[in-house]
Amino acid sequence: MSQDNTLRLNLPANTSVLRILIVEDDPMMQLGLEQSLMAHPQLEIVGQAEDGYLGVQAALKLKPDLVVMDIGLPRLDGIAATQQIKAALPETHVVMLTSHQTDTEIIAALSSGADAYCIKGASVERLLSAIAAAVEGATYLDPQVARRVIDNLKPPSPSGNTANLSQRELEVLRLMVEGLSNPEIAQKLYLSPNTVKTHVRGIMNKLSVDDRVQAAVVALRSGLV
Repeated sequence: MSQDNTLRLNLPANTSVLRILIVEDDPMMQLGLEQSLMAHPQLEIVGQAEDGYLGVQAALKLKPDLVVMDIGLPRLDGIAATQQIKAALPETHVVMLTSHQTDTEIIAALSSGADAYCIKGASVERLLSAIAAAVEGATYLDPQVARRVIDNLKPPSPSGNTANLSQRELEVLRLMVEGLSNPEIAQKLYLSPNTVKTHVRGIMNKLSVDDRVQAAVVALRSGLV
């Protein structure tokens, strides 16, 4: 990942410094992540680990705000490591990096409890968007991952009232699929953050889903966006 000091990280206003743990076994990728993230004053790298087992240990010791987690790790893969971290530290956000190698890997990543899913080696800007969305409480799904998921998931439940979404809810849903956080959606649509939260809850209820990733998948699979 190349370093670009001109990129901005749009974190929530109440976030001062985000403490990050990097779990990555490739030394060059680890260095690239460290250099890219350290370019931003709101981000602090508090630790690094080379495998999933050490990643879990480091997370339990350091209690970072966010973990950047590779999937293909030795000893304990990133999916299992994420599950253990989220079980012990539910407030810790996890951004999963996938090499986009197999459909099975992607589907498993979606069930691990991670908050964001990026293609390994993607642009710094995309990684920062994933981090910002995760911290906001949104779920970021890389467009390339979304397409593979759509091809492998069952059609949306017939109980989902996809036709009952209002025009405003469809607008919000399109921006959710793009990975925008609630404040970013609010800014684009000239709405208050609380209004956006209300729309997001309404969308998930109407689509019969439990989180934003599922909402995005249903939206793409159904051709809503």
